[in-house]
Amino acid sequence: MTYFLAIDIGASSGRHVLGSIEEGKIKLEEIYRFENGMQNSPDGLIWDMDALFSEVVNGIEKCKKIDKIPASIAIDTWGVDYVLLDEKKQEMLPVYAYRNARLDNVLDFPIPFEELYEKTGIQYLKFNTVYQLYLDAKSGKAKRAKHFLMIPDYLAYRLTGVMKNEYTIASTTAMVNAETKTWDKEITECIGVDPSLFLPLILPGEEIGAFSAEIADRVGFNACVVAAPSHDTAAAVAACPIDGKCAYISSGTWSLFGTENTFPVTSNAAMAANFSNEGGVEYRFRFLKNIMGMWLLQNVRRSLEKRYSYDDMMHLAMDSSCKKIIDVNHPSLNAPENMIKAVNALAGNADLPVEDTLSCIYHSLASMYAKCTESAEKLTTKELDSIFIVGGGSKDKYLNTLTAKYTGKRVIVGLEEATATGNIAAQIMRYNKITLTEVREKIRSSFDIKEAEYV
Repeated sequence: MTYFLAIDIGASSGRHVLGSIEEGKIKLEEIYRFENGMQNSPDGLIWDMDALFSEVVNGIEKCKKIDKIPASIAIDTWGVDYVLLDEKKQEMLPVYAYRNARLDNVLDFPIPFEELYEKTGIQYLKFNTVYQLYLDAKSGKAKRAKHFLMIPDYLAYRLTGVMKNEYTIASTTAMVNAETKTWDKEITECIGVDPSLFLPLILPGEEIGAFSAEIADRVGFNACVVAAPSHDTAAAVAACPIDGKCAYISSGTWSLFGTENTFPVTSNAAMAANFSNEGGVEYRFRFLKNIMGMWLLQNVRRSLEKRYSYDDMMHLAMDSSCKKIIDVNHPSLNAPENMIKAVNALAGNADLPVEDTLSCIYHSLASMYAKCTESAEKLTTKELDSIFIVGGGSKDKYLNTLTAKYTGKRVIVGLEEATATGNIAAQIMRYNKITLTEVREKIRSSFDIKEAEYV
């Protein structure tokens, strides 16, 4: 049996998933899971990369323990965050997290957003890598750096000793030219960063390297580390057997709403609507918009000291008649101390019952999906007839119901593990020398993909 290991890491958790092909169908087996999260520090919210890498290795060791050695391994993570390394190839601390408060006031940025968007097609988010790196340049940190690696690039480097920059995750930086699909030297030089920090971009499926001797000795075997679609949304979209009439929502901490194009859409109208053109497998473009998704419910649950399960909260929302609509992308929801108070403030009522707060979130998410659907159709001149919801959020029947109601589109579900599936799909493409279209057909026949059940 040939196995492929997907190491799929989100902002709040990570897991190791083994993929294999049995009787012509892709099978998945989660073998390890761990918690992840931003750490509070005197420098604000940061990532503990040593702790994260330790968990990466722990999960790889599990393969040996269960005697399922992968032919290849690939890593995907969230976007925009990165590691700078010095001349000795040592990590330069701190590794800032994208919700770090330092990004609240990025002043004097030297490139007008209109120019930046025309070049990269990347939507404005205050934590985009280009703004983070600009602050590092102003502080002098970037000037002392010799190497730049996105988070999955860095973890792969720690496993192999080989540095590579992968295309899909690099595209989230707002420093990759959408037309040339390479680092834009004018942008990096303008923000005060030496272009020599950046390596030529490799594509999903390309080899990074074998385990270093130290890692191979520790885990008890050697394996080839390859590039996944290393941005988790790129991996999730790669797994979606979609056509030109189908939008997608990768529903997790973020809801990524979009459609797949073979060309970037960088018009003024697309810029005004704040749609992004992120890189995908086979140079396809993920024309999408970031929406604050399950993050809202995760933090409401945290504010309630986890007294309710997610199913409990769904049923509370269903029992409410409140249909208040708020801007789910409002900056006040980025990292509030108390999400319930933050939502209530936007709803114009400082003391909504919990069920009304939850209902407000549900209706507001569905309303935003509807607005994005309308915008995507206008901007791409495509008529969309369905929305494919993947990821953990696809299990929420009430949100699926509201999405169908607000958008007027069919809602398709069936890939709760879309990110890991897409990661493994890229490895299968490499191993079997097949195309994205071919591996998507295999995915369609392997999983229970169907119209959502509504409540």
